Amino acid sequence: MARPNTQQRRRLEVIDAALDAAAERGLRHLSLTDVANQAGVTRGALLYYYDDLEAILVEAHASGMQRVGAERIALVAQQESSTDKLRTAIDAGLPSGPDDALMRLLYEFDVLAGKSPLHDQLVQQLYREQLQLYREILEDGVASGEFSLTGPLEDTAMNLVALEDAYGLHIVAGGSITVDDARRAIRLYAAQAGART
Repeated sequence: MARPNTQQRRRLEVIDAALDAAAERGLRHLSLTDVANQAGVTRGALLYYYDDLEAILVEAHASGMQRVGAERIALVAQQESSTDKLRTAIDAGLPSGPDDALMRLLYEFDVLAGKSPLHDQLVQQLYREQLQLYREILEDGVASGEFSLTGPLEDTAMNLVALEDAYGLHIVAGGSITVDDARRAIRLYAAQAGART
């Protein structure tokens, strides 16, 4: 039996392999064999660490969310003014472009919501985290006098999340909306809502 630290390392390697394989093949076409091949192990070895592909995908979903969320929170925390925090949150919440594999994968995971209670929970958790980040930035901006919101704070935060999600989806789908277009449009909404960026 593997030692716990070896087991944990191996599980992380499997998750990384699952994220890479899913980014390459898409969730709809992903198989346990794809993940095993990407990890350089047998299917049987994967099943030693996980019950099935769904268990791997749930952990990969959670891992991808944590990476995106933790990185964003750290970037926002480095800023001093609420204006800079809001600008950073908007920028970090968007994909880097159509080839942003992790963000595309997180959007694909959203499709699994409604089919899996675990994916449902993760999608709702990510939404709550996005909403809380914007809510805190707006509250701080109002308290410091940097922002003078034209509508309810909660609605403004919800709209920022909705715009981020909608534009992000169009970006990774390779449509006509660029990262610069999305950034500009979200910042314009924020300014119209009384939160300078």
